[in-house]
Amino acid sequence: MGIFSIQLISACMKVKIFCILFALCSYWLSAQEYQPTWESVDRRPVPEWFRDAKFGIFIHWGVYSVPSYRPVSKQMYQTYAEWYEARVMNPGDSGYNFHVKNYGKDFAYRDFAPMFRAELFDPELWAGIFERSGARYVVLTSKHHDGFCMWPTKSPYSRFWNCREAGPKRDLLGDLAKAVRARGLKFGIYYSLMEWESTPKNHEWSGGVGGYYLPDEIIEKYRIQDPDFVDKHMLPQLKELVINYQPSLIFSDGEWDRPAEYWRSQEFLAWLYNNAPNRDEVVVNDRWGVDTRGVHGGYYTSEYASDQDKLGADHPWEESRGMGQSYGFNRAENIDDYNSSEDLLRELVSIVSRGGNLLLNIGPTADGRIPVIMQQRLIDIGNWLSVNGEAIYGSVAWDMSSMEIPGETSENNGDRLYFTRRGNDLYVIGFGLPQQDLRIPGLRHAKSMEATVLGSDCVVRTRWKGDDLIIRDPASLKEHIPCSEAYAIRLRGVL
Repeated sequence: MGIFSIQLISACMKVKIFCILFALCSYWLSAQEYQPTWESVDRRPVPEWFRDAKFGIFIHWGVYSVPSYRPVSKQMYQTYAEWYEARVMNPGDSGYNFHVKNYGKDFAYRDFAPMFRAELFDPELWAGIFERSGARYVVLTSKHHDGFCMWPTKSPYSRFWNCREAGPKRDLLGDLAKAVRARGLKFGIYYSLMEWESTPKNHEWSGGVGGYYLPDEIIEKYRIQDPDFVDKHMLPQLKELVINYQPSLIFSDGEWDRPAEYWRSQEFLAWLYNNAPNRDEVVVNDRWGVDTRGVHGGYYTSEYASDQDKLGADHPWEESRGMGQSYGFNRAENIDDYNSSEDLLRELVSIVSRGGNLLLNIGPTADGRIPVIMQQRLIDIGNWLSVNGEAIYGSVAWDMSSMEIPGETSENNGDRLYFTRRGNDLYVIGFGLPQQDLRIPGLRHAKSMEATVLGSDCVVRTRWKGDDLIIRDPASLKEHIPCSEAYAIRLRGVL
C-alpha cells in the first residue's frame, strides 16, 4: 500500500470522526433544547397529528368501576362515579346509604380491588370498536385520584395497589396499548398528579379549589409524605410510563390543589420534550398546576364545557365529556341520562367547527366490558365519519367574524349550520336541510367552483350573487343524503 493510499485513508477517518463528533454535538444540543421554565416549554409546538385527529376516546376504568355508582344529579361534577371513594363513601354524601346497605359501614375502598377482575377484558375487541368509531386516538386512565395503577408500576408506594398485584393480575395498560396501536391509532394516558390518600386536611393549599377528600385515619395509613410524593413516587411513575409505554399523549389531571412548582411540572415537561423515546410525537395538556389551565402546557382542556371561555381556534384545545354525566361507569344512569348518537355527533361537529377536538369518554364495567349502549354510540359516530370524515379530519375552523350577514349562515329554519375548511375548500355541515335557498357570504367568486354532497354523486345546484354563494333549493337534496343524522356539502375553491 502506497503513502498516498495511507494518507487518503487517514483523511477519510478524520472526516468520519468529525462527522461522528458533529452528530454527537448536534444530539447534545438538541437534547438541551428545552429548559425547565414555562417560557421554554411553552415554545414547544403541539404536534400536527393531534391538531388533525379531531376525535379521541377517553376511558375511565379502575377500582371505582366495581361499585360504579353515584346518585344522578343535574349539577356539574356531581354524577362522577369515579369519585366514589371521596364522595359516596363520605357519611355526609347523599349516596352514603347505598354504600352501607350494599357493602357495609366497615367496607373500605381498597376492599374493592380483589373484585376488580377484568375477566372479560378483550383488548383486541375494544380496539376494533375504537377503530370503527372513527377515533384517531385513545386515552386510558393509568392512575386516577384513588392512586390505583393500571400498570405494574415499580413504585414501592403502590405495592399491592396496582393491577399486577391486585385484581386483574395483568398489565391492563400495556395490553390495551398494544391492541390500539395495532389498529393504527395513537395511544395516550391520563395520569392524576394528586392522590386522595396523600392529601391531608391541613396542607397549605387545601383551602383553595380542591380541599381535602378522605378521613384522617386513611391518610395516616397510606399517605406518602412530602417531598417524597413528588420526588420518589409521582415523577418516577411518569417517567416509567413514558419510557416503558411511550404514550403519544399525556392527559395530566388532579393538579388543582397545588402550584406547578410543587409538582415540578416544568422540570418534567422539559425532560419529556428532550428525552422521551417518542419526543417528536408526544403531546400534553394544560393541567400542571393550580393556575396553568388555559395558560401553560400543551393543548388547552375543557370538560363538559367547563372552560369554553378560554378556548378558541388560535390554540389547540380539547373538550372531554361522557356519554351521560359521568366518566366512570355509573349504574344509576339510565337511557334518558345518556345523550343520543345525534347529540354526540352534533357535539363533535360543533367542537371541530370551533377548532377543537372531542375526547369522548366510555366507562367500562369492572369485568372488562364496554356497555352496549356506549358501543352503539361509538359505531353510529363512526358510520357517519366513514362517509363525511373529509369535513372533519385535518380541517380547521373557518373564521366567520367577517361575514356581513352571520345570522343567515349560522341558522337555517332553526337548525344551526357548522363550517370547516381544508385548504381552499369549505365544508357546510347541517342536521336539517333548509327549505329556502341558503346564502353563504364572504367567499371567493370561483367560476370553476363545484358543490357536492359528501358520500353522494349528487351535484348541488348553486349560483353566485356577487361574492355570496347561493345553494339553491337545498331541501331537494334529501334523497341524496347518505347519512340521516347530518349532511356535509363540499364547496371547492371558494376560500
